[in-house]
Amino acid sequence: QVQVVESGGGLVEPGGSLRLSCTPSVSTMDYYAVAWFRQAPGKERESVSCLDIWELKTDYADSVKGRFTISKDNAKMTVYLQMNSLKPGDTGTYYCAFAISRSMRWSYGGSCWPNYEYEYWGRGTQVTVSS
Repeated sequence: QVQVVESGGGLVEPGGSLRLSCTPSVSTMDYYAVAWFRQAPGKERESVSCLDIWELKTDYADSVKGRFTISKDNAKMTVYLQMNSLKPGDTGTYYCAFAISRSMRWSYGGSCWPNYEYEYWGRGTQVTVSS
């Protein structure tokens, strides 16, 4: 079973930055995509950002475009989410997930959220944006 570990969360003031990290326990794991999701208290989980390894592209929720950047360090097998200009609305638990299979809805050029099944999830890291 693949374990996924997120880190880098914390308390930050509005306008500040954080960088989240995500690493799978199996360094040689092949996957189609990796994504970040978040869930605020009392709200449903939402997609934040994803990286499609197959089509070499990224996707972002409208609420974070221009502020968040997803990237991958191949040597460290680590995926990052750089979060800048943080807002109180960004508060929540952030989860990283890896996809090793395509979904039934896969289409070339489609978003990496409906395109893949995210099977391996971390336990999450808390991000709190508050003054």
